[in-house]
Amino acid sequence: MSRRYITTAIPYVNSKPHLGFAMELVQADVIARHWRQRGHQVRFLTGTDDNSLKNALAAEAEGIPTRELVDRNAQTFHDLRGPLMLSFDDFIRTSADPRHQVGVDRLWKATEESGDLYRKHYEGLYCIGCEQFYAEDELRDGLCPEHHTRPQLVSEENWFFKLSRYEDQLRDLIESGRLRVEPASRRNEVLGFIRTGLQDFSISRSVERARGWGIPVPGDDDQVIYVWWDALGNYITALDYGTDGPHYRDWWVNSEDRTHVIGKGIVRFHAVYWPAMLLSAGVSLPSTIFVHDYLTVDGKKLGKSLGNAIDPTAIIDEYGADALRWWLLRDVPRVGDADFTTDRLIGRYHEDLANGLGNLINRTVSMIHKYRDGRVPDVVEPWRANKLTAAIDQAPGAIDSALERFDFRQATAALWQIVDEANRYVVEVEPWTLAKAEKAGDEVAGRRLSDTLGLLLQTCRVAANELTPFLPDAAARAIAQVSPLAERLPQPEPLFPRIET
Repeated sequence: MSRRYITTAIPYVNSKPHLGFAMELVQADVIARHWRQRGHQVRFLTGTDDNSLKNALAAEAEGIPTRELVDRNAQTFHDLRGPLMLSFDDFIRTSADPRHQVGVDRLWKATEESGDLYRKHYEGLYCIGCEQFYAEDELRDGLCPEHHTRPQLVSEENWFFKLSRYEDQLRDLIESGRLRVEPASRRNEVLGFIRTGLQDFSISRSVERARGWGIPVPGDDDQVIYVWWDALGNYITALDYGTDGPHYRDWWVNSEDRTHVIGKGIVRFHAVYWPAMLLSAGVSLPSTIFVHDYLTVDGKKLGKSLGNAIDPTAIIDEYGADALRWWLLRDVPRVGDADFTTDRLIGRYHEDLANGLGNLINRTVSMIHKYRDGRVPDVVEPWRANKLTAAIDQAPGAIDSALERFDFRQATAALWQIVDEANRYVVEVEPWTLAKAEKAGDEVAGRRLSDTLGLLLQTCRVAANELTPFLPDAAARAIAQVSPLAERLPQPEPLFPRIET
């Protein structure tokens, strides 16, 4: 099977993580777990962007050293691993990981050797929230389109990267699909940006404006490397690119798939700037850039700077990780923002998990205990089960196809087709009626009851197994419920207790 590398964006640590980034982590985690389940070798990376000016300004506001704030907040991002049930293999911090600076230095020098760096004076409108210069026609009523704040006028001498040199190559790579940008609307957005003409961009900041925080420009102590140049490098610096280590060769150079999972606000950096940097440095490009839309509250993007951030750990403490992960995967569309409410989260949990899968497994195991003393019956010939067996047969392929398109809603729908068909099958076949007939001496009814119970148990096992990438802990509990111990199934226990509000 293939070797696959998947990464998330790395967020600023000017404050604690919010629910929007938790969604990105969960999406990447599902893909990583799914690939592993299908037999692929997988490496899953996430981390934190420590070197932003936003972090230094947040520390100033608190009256503490930048290092203290960054260390404290970065830990809260790492600690999402447990509550969100994440399976990342590596976590990089750009200010503290010894792999990072040596890798960024190598990337800088490689682009310099290609003749793509030069220094000049520049004046422009800079949004600290985005860490990005904007042209006036990109603003909305003079405000940053992402943060709705007025950019600062900045005038200084910086290093620049010859992005314009790679315009034709980038357009060809994306149009041909060799660099895959999903979904198509984001691909078209990137191509539209490229076709307007690419301008060289500033890749350093004065030490004074950066508050002395960041990675120094090699050979120029008056400048620090632009945080986006620094941060984008994490995808290869975490693989020991700086020392040309074996992880870099295995997971980047020789990997069959290199996927970035990012939010729509940073498409330009990942689908234009980053590939151009790699082309300049003579480094392989990512295979796929998957772009998700935003979570909103009352139609407004979740964000720390907008003051409406939601703490994912608080949601988990109140409603559980299963409820949160499931809502993020089942209700958030592939294209379009999704408005979060606790009512929607609870409703989806009850409808699908408690009343759907939880009820199916509980009633199946209970009937096997009641009618077969807990012993697993053999299936000789499924009875009146065409729709159910079709759903079982089709689900794995449908899940594969949906996740290849990064369509988590469609993938969970394919899985839930099994659950829905199984619950309909119980209502249609009425095992309790067969049991009554068997008790009255009807051997055919007894055989059909065994076939029905055996098929339902097989269905529960398939559903639990396919659930694993989406809800790993719940899937493990479900598998335990439908796995015999000493020839008998364990007594049924509620898998998804109702949430009381």
